[in-house]
Amino acid sequence: MQIESATRIAASDDYPLAATLYYSDRLQLPQRVAIINCATGVKASYYARYARFLAAHGYLAITYDYRGIGASRPRSLRRLKASKSDWGSKDFEGIMQWVIKNFPDADIAVIGHSIGGVLPGFSASNGRIGRMLTVAAQFAYWRDYAAHARYRMLLKWHLLMPLATALAGYFPGRRLGWLEDLPAGVAYEWAFRRAQLEPGGAGRLFAQLRCPLLAYSISDDNFGTPAAVLRLLRHYRGSERSHVVVRPEQLALAAIGHFAFFHERFSNSLWLESLAWLDDGAIVRQVADFLPAETVADKVSKASALQV
Repeated sequence: MQIESATRIAASDDYPLAATLYYSDRLQLPQRVAIINCATGVKASYYARYARFLAAHGYLAITYDYRGIGASRPRSLRRLKASKSDWGSKDFEGIMQWVIKNFPDADIAVIGHSIGGVLPGFSASNGRIGRMLTVAAQFAYWRDYAAHARYRMLLKWHLLMPLATALAGYFPGRRLGWLEDLPAGVAYEWAFRRAQLEPGGAGRLFAQLRCPLLAYSISDDNFGTPAAVLRLLRHYRGSERSHVVVRPEQLALAAIGHFAFFHERFSNSLWLESLAWLDDGAIVRQVADFLPAETVADKVSKASALQV
């Protein structure tokens, strides 16, 4: 029998995060923990089906809402100061600290959807991650959007969204029928995203991640294009990074898009593929791009080149 236990886990600054633990009643002491990081403006409950799937295969799966989202939303969103980097450096970091404290010997896997694949790069504890899977993970930099939709998306997310945020004091996504409501800082960070993170600033911890990383992109996803996915992967230069592309026609479908990977209809296809990676590091699909881990020698060589 599976158990689903709602709980509260403190972020690294003690902000209370709503979380749910999924596990089998046969699981005595978890040896494998899977943390599922949501996309921007998506509630943790959206990933419940995938979490149950992982629990059925021996994992303690954890879903949680970032501050300002779902059950982690305060009474007033206008007063909440939060950014996407806070979601990584405080919220995801708090989940990591909780797992490390309670299951110090467990292997930790992270599944990151969209911005959820970026957040481990802000975490001081990301060196404890044993394996990572990302799905359509990217920064939402507008030039990486699919060409046919780029200017429409630029207007929606980078002009209208910050305008609505300025008027409301937060992004009223539910009222507009776009996403969940977002804290103003998160909306502005998305809207005004630059092409690269500052290496010595918010992006300084990305290279600390040393685990193998498998990144999925979906060919009909207007957000997570190969260019967008690779832009993020280049920041995780301490890891071996493999990038695969899923095409809807390979699964006899007309479309998959940015969100559908976590729909239960993929339990016997994409989910089993992801499980093979999380369990044993097996990659079922042909690798489109492979980025080796950067060594100390590589860093010295780059530094020397810059000095010439």
